[in-house]
Amino acid sequence: MTKVAIVEDSRSTRESLEAVVNLSSECRCVCACESAEEALLELPHHQPDIVLMDIHMPGMSGVKCVSLLKNLLPQVRVIMITVYRNPDLIFGALRAGACGYLLKRSTPEQILQAIRDAQEGGAPMTGEIAHQVIAYFQNQPPLEDGVEKLTSREREVLEFLAKGYSNKEIAARLSVSVAAIRWHLTHIYQKLHVQSRTQAVSRFRQV
Repeated sequence: MTKVAIVEDSRSTRESLEAVVNLSSECRCVCACESAEEALLELPHHQPDIVLMDIHMPGMSGVKCVSLLKNLLPQVRVIMITVYRNPDLIFGALRAGACGYLLKRSTPEQILQAIRDAQEGGAPMTGEIAHQVIAYFQNQPPLEDGVEKLTSREREVLEFLAKGYSNKEIAARLSVSVAAIRWHLTHIYQKLHVQSRTQAVSRFRQV
């Protein structure tokens, strides 16, 4: 059974989402919060698998909440649900750690399918949001540009990273400190315009 939490300031929308979730035999709503602040206090007690998160709420935004929530619950999968199609909001949410982005006018079937996709490790998005994501990446500079800026040592670190080695293991193989590896990773992320080890390896493998 997939445990789902809802973070939404509108009572009617919150109750509608809760009803949709509980209609499914595959998941149940374990917590419904009306603010980001409440979510950060309550969700760690309920340990949800999936969170349906509004972006614009009084006080802390949903984007900021995602970032803080991922620190508290690293394994949680967050799907943003909003009326906004603004590219800055979309990518702000994804950079903060959200795995998907749906519009509030999504059907119950689309919401439940998004929960299933997220639980299986996917990145659920409505079609028009997916088109904006594709358009964004099509406008990015060629992948080689970032990789060509890497130093030989940064390439070494990235190659070990691609093989699944931890920072400690890479440090031992290169006879440097773990702090030095973290320093190299920071520069690798900056040059490749990525936010995580997984993204860095993926970008490196595409070249």
